[in-house]
Amino acid sequence: MRAREAARMRARKVARLKLDEEMRPFRRAAVDKNQTPGLLREVRKLLEIPVQEIAEKAELERSGIYDIEERELGGRAIMNSLARLAGAMDCKVVYGIVPSGGRTFEELYTERLWARLLGTEVREEDSVQ
Repeated sequence: MRAREAARMRARKVARLKLDEEMRPFRRAAVDKNQTPGLLREVRKLLEIPVQEIAEKAELERSGIYDIEERELGGRAIMNSLARLAGAMDCKVVYGIVPSGGRTFEELYTERLWARLLGTEVREEDSVQ
């Protein structure tokens, strides 16, 4: 039984390290304090794509494009809408979840493990840098 548990723990560590590597660019982006608000609108304007063109490709009304851009700016857009507009601009939405403060999943796991072993809670202000 112990050999099976050890193998499971090794497999999880390998999976965490693999995910850490995959999410590396996202970790860097998450640390950036000056992220671009309203990314859909910004990309549309930088690429000089008319709203009408996006509306036709996304099979939406022009007002729907503006509505989705506003929802994104307010943090209320859904992934499907973001992907639909990005696709209409010949772009792609790339999604990632990373630990706060630029840490890796392995670091967060170790921190939580030590807290559990020591019987202490990981405080929010300690874990968010």
